[in-house]
Amino acid sequence: MKRLARIALMIVGVIAVALVVGYLALLRADIPYARLEAKYVSPASRFMDLPGGLHIHYRDQGKPNGPPVVMVHGFSASLHAWEPWVARLGRDYRVVTLDLPGHGLTRAPAGYAASIDGYADIVDAAAQRLKLGPYVVVGNSMGGACAWDDALRHPAHVRAMVLVDAAGSPSRTKETGEPLIFKLMASPVARPLIRDIDARPLVEGALKSAYGDPALVTPALVDRYVELSRAPGHRDILLTIQSRPRAPVTAETFGAMKLQTLVMHGASDKLIPLADGEGFARAIPGARLITYPGVGHVPMEQIPDRSAADLAAFLKSLDGPPAERKAGKA
Repeated sequence: MKRLARIALMIVGVIAVALVVGYLALLRADIPYARLEAKYVSPASRFMDLPGGLHIHYRDQGKPNGPPVVMVHGFSASLHAWEPWVARLGRDYRVVTLDLPGHGLTRAPAGYAASIDGYADIVDAAAQRLKLGPYVVVGNSMGGACAWDDALRHPAHVRAMVLVDAAGSPSRTKETGEPLIFKLMASPVARPLIRDIDARPLVEGALKSAYGDPALVTPALVDRYVELSRAPGHRDILLTIQSRPRAPVTAETFGAMKLQTLVMHGASDKLIPLADGEGFARAIPGARLITYPGVGHVPMEQIPDRSAADLAAFLKSLDGPPAERKAGKA
């Protein structure tokens, strides 16, 4: 019996060592900002410093004197997600995109406590710094929650709102196809274990779920998501922001909004179901809903021509005769 016990103990020890060695082999260090900027800064890239030690990466593109539109990306994404729309709308509109703290090339101080409310204030602060005047705020996924929060917190500054597969619906539906990486991030036990490992397989799986069409999930796209998430401090923010409590919002919260709103939603979105977009459209007075059959979580990248045309029609309607604007006609 003692001999069997020793053998069993040896086997357990070997397995433990193998697991530790395997885990250590998966560890990945931060990537310095200088290296990331050399790869992902474009001629349109600009930086601004905001209170709290924030160094914001943004792009101010399109028609300089056109009606201003501010676009806010989703969780773990970056301003790059909006480039298809920038290319299609820039002739007529001034389009500002930015990286939120913990994302892209934006730098935040150590220990930065990110929140949706804080993000909403950053979006508005950037708009005020750029002297945009009343602007249309557009948000996808988590950026959609940031957009409607911005509208609630800064109603005098927001002219209209566009929610693209937005988070935070008053009729929140449980996800049916949540990627594994999100499940691990929701676990207080798994979070510290996955913080420093090579997340590429998990990220690739999440992107394929979001985009719907695997052909769109190119190696370059996966590289961008993985590499930017390894900017110094980003992983700490990404792993904690989703767990921060927020004040509850209800249908009544949105029912009190007096803001022209367009809701755009992919009918095949596995991350935020179509029912959530329909919930926004029901709750916000006069909101218009456009759904895209067979499209997933990011219509601006999956069907840029059609979705940009729909957005352009909405933006154009904002400049229509007063009677039409009041009636909410497109």
